[in-house]
Amino acid sequence: MFITGVGVAQPEQRYSQSQCWDALCASPHLGMLTPRSRAIVKKVLLGNNGIATRHLALDSLAEAFELSPDRLHERFRQNAPALATQAAQKAMAQAGLDAAEIDGIIISSCTGYLCPGLTSYVSEALGLRPDVLLLDLVGQGCGAALPNLNAAAALVGSDRCQHVLSICVEVCSAAFYLDNDPGVLVSACLFADGAGAAVCSRAASSRSRRIEWKRFCTELDPSSRDLLKFEQRNGMLRNILAPEVPLLAASAARRVLEKGLEGSAELRERITTWIWHAGGRDVLLALLDKLQLSEQDLCWSALTLREVGNISSPFVLHVLDRALRQGAPGGLWWMSSFGAGFSCHGALLEVE
Repeated sequence: MFITGVGVAQPEQRYSQSQCWDALCASPHLGMLTPRSRAIVKKVLLGNNGIATRHLALDSLAEAFELSPDRLHERFRQNAPALATQAAQKAMAQAGLDAAEIDGIIISSCTGYLCPGLTSYVSEALGLRPDVLLLDLVGQGCGAALPNLNAAAALVGSDRCQHVLSICVEVCSAAFYLDNDPGVLVSACLFADGAGAAVCSRAASSRSRRIEWKRFCTELDPSSRDLLKFEQRNGMLRNILAPEVPLLAASAARRVLEKGLEGSAELRERITTWIWHAGGRDVLLALLDKLQLSEQDLCWSALTLREVGNISSPFVLHVLDRALRQGAPGGLWWMSSFGAGFSCHGALLEVE
């Protein structure tokens, strides 16, 4: 399989972390938090957490505190199909494909639910054929992009599809929740909205850099499931984010890398570019330590985190897009995502 086009999208509205703190201070929700909780939020928003700005599907930050189930669902319904469509259009344009040439579409999301699923809305907006293969994937959290791409690789490897759209979209502002749990508060300070898409094709394209999907590796640890997940409370999604997650993610990422490279030190030395999911600054620091990486190895993920925040499953597609656009050197690239489950995934790409 070859990735012949990549596209990303985010809401127009972009807010600094200090603006988010000011909005909280002006809201009635501040008084509902304990002094300890207020201190946590202030430290994360105004301290060095690796994020400068976030794109949110909010006309004003005051909307962030409209936390009724109906309002949150409406935010997802209005924005998820639109963001996914925008990212897909960019990926298709880069690949030089029109709607009639797309044979399948796979969309991953965990921050909202629609029935019929997002594939129904996005395939209509893109004008895809009525016989296109539609797959909606849910419940994989931040790690979803790589399993999505691997499913696309399987379809492309069959006789069913020549070109498959692989899309991740999250409206994390439709899953905000505020209480005095530190994990819930940190989540509200890190997550943002966006989409990423890739066109997966049977043959390489002459219109863009040659990106070949070489191999995929995955690991699932259900015993750690309760450390990172969504739960339902008061009709809303509430993120569980345990303090152990950065170390858990880095340890899993190391094991998956070793499996994916079959323990070959020579193969690892040939990797020129690293495409990492970044849950936050602490995750990047844990990766730096556990995998003996340099800050340069994390630069594409760190830059993306700084500018757009943690957009969950589309994040690695944003990192991939940035590295491609800004001329990261060719050769072997390692791409890794992790999230709910607890799951971790890795893929080896060859880029020219």
